[in-house]
Amino acid sequence: MPHNPSPPRCPLPSQPDATDLAVIDISPLQPVSDYHEAMALADRTAEQHLGDAMLLAWYDRDRDFESPQHASECHQDSAVPGYVDYGLSHGATLKVVIEQGRFVFFYMPVDL
Repeated sequence: MPHNPSPPRCPLPSQPDATDLAVIDISPLQPVSDYHEAMALADRTAEQHLGDAMLLAWYDRDRDFESPQHASECHQDSAVPGYVDYGLSHGATLKVVIEQGRFVFFYMPVDL
């Protein structure tokens, strides 16, 4: 009797649509000291470009940590990290990249 492999636990994602995503690269003269300083810089940048904004997803390469946690578990065979797919599929219109990807933040505008 042939063995039927079980279906994958997570469907392989398709490439997210980044058509309307603005990307801002920031390389400060003095490197940021940690994630908290990077997030404060990204938050200020998002406010300047979007007004009221919501942080959707982020990545901290120093600690190899992402939010939402475990978002990349279903992306092991994908070129797109889970935090990127999450941010784009949840309405991100701004990506703030600090120090060539050391920290990456995805934001969406908040309509009040």
